[in-house]
Amino acid sequence: MMEERATQEAGGTCHEGFDPAAYLKNFYSPEEAHLDREDSICSWMMARLQRVFSEDDVKGDLLVDIGSGPTLYQVMSACEVFNKVILTDFLEVNRNELKLWLQNEGGSKMDWTPFLKKACELGGRSPSEWTEKAARLRQVVTDVLPVDVHRPQPLALDALPPAGADCLLSCFCLEAACPNVASFNRALGHIGGLLRPGGHLLFFGALEESYYCAGPGVKIPVVSLDEAQFCDSFKRCGYTLIRLEVYTLPQDIKLEKDNLTGVIFVKARKN
Repeated sequence: MMEERATQEAGGTCHEGFDPAAYLKNFYSPEEAHLDREDSICSWMMARLQRVFSEDDVKGDLLVDIGSGPTLYQVMSACEVFNKVILTDFLEVNRNELKLWLQNEGGSKMDWTPFLKKACELGGRSPSEWTEKAARLRQVVTDVLPVDVHRPQPLALDALPPAGADCLLSCFCLEAACPNVASFNRALGHIGGLLRPGGHLLFFGALEESYYCAGPGVKIPVVSLDEAQFCDSFKRCGYTLIRLEVYTLPQDIKLEKDNLTGVIFVKARKN
């Protein structure tokens, strides 16, 4: 218990100063996202998600996105499959940024139009239908909640149905929230408690990353994990791996705001 409390305090401290506007500019602005390239990180991730959500086994009523940050691209395909989507983040500034876009009253720091158009293309629709995609996303996202993956109950007790969520999605969250492998394994186990037996976990993790920049002078430490370590953690925490894919960063895409070497995608089922 004392170790978990220390981890919570360390996580909160290192994320002080997180600037959603700077983070979005660093990683999701047009010049950084490279959505015109099929081999960019964002394009690769969105294509993986579109394929998964086109498969019959990943479906249900409720999807929960763990550690959404201030981003929405990761649920643009999910919103067509699930009736309800809950976004979550530890930081209030990120939750507020998400709410600004969802309320559609102005003030959001990010124009998600290029990503909405990309999601339409990947789904076989015309990019001109992005406004319908945006409306669907705003309809399906039912809540934006605080989450703490270091707690055995990461969400409020009444946040989910008793049976749990049908699907969990997590992108670049746990490794950035945890100081070491043991903490990562505990957090992975904690979020598993939110998922119904037989439900799916869709996970994107940064490979061999030790930091990323989330604002002027704000460098967030990341526990550096390789493919084998990620796989071991999933098996330890009661998941059956269904699919594993690895993205390797092209040599001509230079990263200045982090130092990952690639991205791992895991589709797993809770035992």
